[in-house]
Amino acid sequence: MPFISLPFDPLNWIFAFLRSSALLAVFPLFSAAGFPVQIRVALGVFTSFLVAPMLPPPPQAAHLFTLLSLMVMEVCIGLLLGFVSRLIFYGVDFAGGVISSTIGLQFTPNPDPFTSNSAQAPGMVLFWLTGMLMFSLNVHHWVLVAFAHSYEWVPVGGAHLREPLLIDVITRSSRIFSIALQISAPVLAISFVVSLVFSILGRAVPQMNVFTESFSVRTLVGITIFGLTLNLMAQHLLSFMRRMPDDLTNVARLLGLP
Repeated sequence: MPFISLPFDPLNWIFAFLRSSALLAVFPLFSAAGFPVQIRVALGVFTSFLVAPMLPPPPQAAHLFTLLSLMVMEVCIGLLLGFVSRLIFYGVDFAGGVISSTIGLQFTPNPDPFTSNSAQAPGMVLFWLTGMLMFSLNVHHWVLVAFAHSYEWVPVGGAHLREPLLIDVITRSSRIFSIALQISAPVLAISFVVSLVFSILGRAVPQMNVFTESFSVRTLVGITIFGLTLNLMAQHLLSFMRRMPDDLTNVARLLGLP
């Protein structure tokens, strides 16, 4: 019985599987603790079968150590691309923590089914909102396209660590604070107004327990403003999410600089 001939080099499939699996291991939602590992591996296999026929012939590995180093390099490339694609979710988590501490909900943590850790309600709402926007806008499809194009900039064994790449990754990481500030700005503003009003009332009525009275008002007003400004938060998330495929392409281009 003749062997089945593959339309690509088996080494190319192995390298593509390692890079795609490492990307999925960090990619938002797919890397969640509740996401089945079998499905994640199946997605990595399916993605590698789609990408492998488009790859050029792999570099010849004269020694086993060279082959292992190429495999480790592919895993590191996938982890870096996954980290860049996850930055917006880091910003959302940070914004949820800021909102929770501002309106006084940090003392009521809830179990997060995706991370198996405790999380506050605003952070979970923003997390689900970001996930729904990503899938409803087919951003994950464009991320797969950017992943396939990453081989044009970073072929197998063509990754190099250079100063422009480090500066770019640090700059993108600093956007976490920008995302968190833009999302939590309405709640921060109304909390400042509530604090200002109660500080004036505390001076006018010294017998009033300002801290006790302002706590419930800040929580109620903060939750109301948080719900009313979800549409505005979604617009900020869309502006950052549409850049995700371009971010992956730019990082791959810098990673492939000689």
